[in-house]
Amino acid sequence: MIAMTVPTWLSWVDSLAWPWMLWALPLPILMRWWPSRPGEGAALRVPYAADQLQSLGAASGGAGPRLGRALLWLAWACLCVAAARPQQLGEAVTPPQQGRQMMLAVDVSGSMSEADMMLGNQVVERLTAAKAVLADFLDRRVGDRVGLLIFGERAYTLTPLTADLTSVRDQLRDSVVGLAGRETAIGDAIALAVKRLREQPEGQRVLILLTDGVSNAGVLEPLRAAELAQAEGVRVYTVAFGGDGGISLFGVQIAPGEDPVDEATLNKIAELTGGRSFRARNTDELAGIYAELERLEPVKSAGPAVRPRIERYAPPLALALLLAGLAWLLPRRWT
Repeated sequence: MIAMTVPTWLSWVDSLAWPWMLWALPLPILMRWWPSRPGEGAALRVPYAADQLQSLGAASGGAGPRLGRALLWLAWACLCVAAARPQQLGEAVTPPQQGRQMMLAVDVSGSMSEADMMLGNQVVERLTAAKAVLADFLDRRVGDRVGLLIFGERAYTLTPLTADLTSVRDQLRDSVVGLAGRETAIGDAIALAVKRLREQPEGQRVLILLTDGVSNAGVLEPLRAAELAQAEGVRVYTVAFGGDGGISLFGVQIAPGEDPVDEATLNKIAELTGGRSFRARNTDELAGIYAELERLEPVKSAGPAVRPRIERYAPPLALALLLAGLAWLLPRRWT
């Protein structure tokens, strides 16, 4: 198959939406060969003033009428170009991403001050380690609308659902242990997140709940709150975070103990709402969990950028009207 290349001087034709309208350009020439209707009356014979009539005929073919015809031709050409709808490509526009509506619920109860986590080469508190991992998680959620709530004895919203992830990151950084009380109210945290998510598009409501203990405060039981989340279509991913409850010294466990996290309840919450439950005993495991959450709740990539077509028929149309007006006025000026 032979590919045909368009000459460079004809490249402007590609900007016309209806280039076939240019076929109307020679219509005025074709009208000259249109058969005229024969006159029915006899010609008027004027034997006198023949010289004056001849001079008037010569004057009618002067510079004024020729210029008027030229203007009419140009006006017709501009009108045909306007009818062909010239268009211009605008700036590229990228469609907005349609991400998740995600609430982060972070436990700031007294137990989150336990210094049994390693961050780099330093021993840090659980909340400090969680902040570092969550900040990295937020960096990869561009396109999502994320909200942040903290809970202890009560649950509080620090940031409503927003696409401004910098604000969420700042609020997370400023949260401290004990800000919402020393106890843990998991049920109230789930209920508050459901309240924030219930008006969002169905199928995009996600709650990630991070806690290191057992629910021992609040008004609503965790499983009852999970039923509310199920009814509102909110998927809850629970992350049990912290050591095994032993005694540690400078990050090194010297006495084992019972795991303080109520994993059974967290598993039921996740199973009931269609989410998943995770257990992280150190920072690396927590980072791996959030990497898995990215796979389970991926950010939808934006569609291809498009360049809108802008109609540019107005200038040739305005020029056609201007030239036609000048052609109409010229005979009166030359007479």
